[in-house]
Amino acid sequence: MKVLVTGGAGFIGSNFVHHLLRTHPEDQVTVVDKLTYAGNLVNLDAVLKDPRLQFTRLDICDPAIADVVKGMDAVVHFAAESHVDRSIEDASPFVRTNVEGTWRITDACRRNGVARFVHVSTDEVYGSLGPAGHFSEMSPLDPTSPYAASKAASDLLVLSAFKTHGFPAIVTRCTNNYGPFQFPEKFIPLMICQALADQPLPVYGDGRNVRDWIHVSDHCRALDLILRSGVEGEIYNIGGGWEMENISVARMILGALNRPDTLLKFVSDRPAHDRRYALDFKKLTDKLGWKPQRDFDQGLSDTIRWYQENTDWLQQTRSDEYQNYFERHYLHRERNFGSPDAKRQYAVKGE
Repeated sequence: MKVLVTGGAGFIGSNFVHHLLRTHPEDQVTVVDKLTYAGNLVNLDAVLKDPRLQFTRLDICDPAIADVVKGMDAVVHFAAESHVDRSIEDASPFVRTNVEGTWRITDACRRNGVARFVHVSTDEVYGSLGPAGHFSEMSPLDPTSPYAASKAASDLLVLSAFKTHGFPAIVTRCTNNYGPFQFPEKFIPLMICQALADQPLPVYGDGRNVRDWIHVSDHCRALDLILRSGVEGEIYNIGGGWEMENISVARMILGALNRPDTLLKFVSDRPAHDRRYALDFKKLTDKLGWKPQRDFDQGLSDTIRWYQENTDWLQQTRSDEYQNYFERHYLHRERNFGSPDAKRQYAVKGE
C-alpha cells in the first residue's frame, strides 16, 4: 500500500510512520509536513534513510498538495494545529490549517481517486462531559475552544465529502495521547520536563480536570486497523480507559522522579477549560476487535524514561520560542508569587 501521512513529523504522526514501517514492510510511506514548531524531522531520524520512506516539506494549504496525493492508495491525515492555549491566543492558524487545509487535501484526494482517507480528529469536538457517562460516536458536537471548533469543522467537511461525493473517508476521534516525541507544551511532557529541570509544575485551576489517557502506540494500532478494516463514512472513537485527574498525573510524575510535591504550582485556569473527557469506544472493540494494551503506570514510566534519555531532543524543542510561549501562558497566571526574582526562578530551563 502507498500511504501518505500528513503531519508525519509531529508527535502522533511520526509514531504512526514508525509503526507502519515496522509492521508493514510492504508499504511505501510518504510524509508531508510543514515543519512548524511542533513538527520535527528528528522524530523520523531512525527511518529517514529507509528506501520505503519519502519526505516532502509542504503546507497542506498549498495547492501543490494535489500533486503529492497522485498515485496514493491511502491518506492518513494528522496535520493540524492542536494546542488549545495557542488557539485561544490566536485562532487564525487553526482555521487555516485545520479547516482550509483539510478541505484542500480532501478535495485533492477526491479528484485523484485516493481509495481510503482516514481523518484523525479529537474527543474535544464533543465538549465538556459531566462527572458520569461517556461520549459515543452519536454524541452531539459541542466544542468549547477555537481548536476544538476548528477540528469539528474539519470533521464535518470530511463527512460531507463522503455523503455528497461518496468519498471513501473515515473519521477517528481519540482521547489524550502521551508517549515519545510529544512536544512539551502538552500536559504530560510539560510536567516531566519541568520536574527534570527541578522547576515548578504549573497546574491549571484546582487540578481536578479529568482526562482519559492512551499511549500513542495504542492509538497507532487503532489507526492502522481502521485504515485497513474500517467502514467508509463511519466515525470511530479511540479511548484508553485510563481516566485520571491532572493533579494525580502530576503527582505520579513527581514521585517517579523523586521530586517533592512542593514543586506543584496551581495557576489560574484557562478560559472555558473542559472539566472531563471520556470516550465510549465499544464500537471499535466490537466491530474491529481493538482494545488498548498499554497499562498507564508502565506507559508513563516508559515515557518518563524516554525524556530522560533524549536530552538532545529536549534541548532542541525547549527553544527561545518555546520559552516565550511558556512565559505568556503560565507565568502571568501564577497565584503564588509575583516578584521578579520568583519569576526568574520559575522560568523554563533547558536540559
